[in-house]
Amino acid sequence: MGSLLVHITHGPEAPTRAALGVTVAKAAVDAGHRVTLFLAGDAAYLVKDEVIESLQGIGTGALRETLPALVDAGASIFVSGMSSKSRGVTGDDLEGKGIEFAGPPQLVALTFEADRVLCY
Repeated sequence: MGSLLVHITHGPEAPTRAALGVTVAKAAVDAGHRVTLFLAGDAAYLVKDEVIESLQGIGTGALRETLPALVDAGASIFVSGMSSKSRGVTGDDLEGKGIEFAGPPQLVALTFEADRVLCY
């Protein structure tokens, strides 16, 4: 199987687009691919508990179901430290979720390591 990087830059302001990216990542991991999810820009909000519980895309599923399923399946999940800082996302928001802070160098490295990259 291959490796897929899903880079999401949309958050609660575009719930269908944000949820679709996570849903596609889950479909890939369910199919046996190695999946990495990188959240940047407004997607940094997607790690906050209140957003996880409430975000629902139109026809793209609920974040409260897909994001934890990705973690449970062993997907690597990163959130931009720069995007997080400017949006008030802290280490407390990541605690116990299997999500790590990362920066542009890590995103570049992940991009070149992946067989395919999808952006939402």
